[in-house]
Amino acid sequence: MKISNKQTRAFTMIELVFVIVVIGILAALALPRLERDIRQEAADNILSAIRYTQHLALTDNKTDPFDLTWQKKLWAIRFDSDTEGGFLYKVASNTSGNNIAKSESAIDPSNGKHMFASNNTLQADESPNVLLGKKYGIDTVDFTNCESTANGNNASTHIAFDHLGRPHKGVYNIAKNDYRTVMTANCIISFGFEDGSANLDINISKETGYAFIVGQEDS
Repeated sequence: MKISNKQTRAFTMIELVFVIVVIGILAALALPRLERDIRQEAADNILSAIRYTQHLALTDNKTDPFDLTWQKKLWAIRFDSDTEGGFLYKVASNTSGNNIAKSESAIDPSNGKHMFASNNTLQADESPNVLLGKKYGIDTVDFTNCESTANGNNASTHIAFDHLGRPHKGVYNIAKNDYRTVMTANCIISFGFEDGSANLDINISKETGYAFIVGQEDS
């Protein structure tokens, strides 16, 4: 009978502890990458909505020399309070000249629902993507260089685009049968977060309407 001298080698306690420590270090490095980047999610959402608004305007010429306030019909994105301390947005063409109605709003290409809401309690046909406060904790929206009145009152809460892609300011306030609402300076929209994290700033360039995250010009 042949007797084998081979011995089965097992982990020593020291080796096992070392492996566990290495796995723990790798897990600690990986976990932060698995956490939600709320700020970047918000940036992607808002930037997509602004660019989609411009896309709608490029394919829908609202110019009408016989309508003294035709600029009110331009496709626009508007930011409103959600009545609970946060903000939401609407994308619409105000064809009636009154307050924006759901029937005038765009359809969200990601879910087939209206890019419209009146508050945080959505109707079945309203897109949850518009709820910036509820989804991301956005509680302030400030416009710079987007003044809506001749005296420089920075009260605008919307940006509109014409069929050439140019951004317009204050179309609901000072719209006339001319192009006085065309932006002559780059607009910065700053979004603040309830957790105190760094503001998200989005630049909308004059003339071209190109929108990007400040600090991420290629975004």
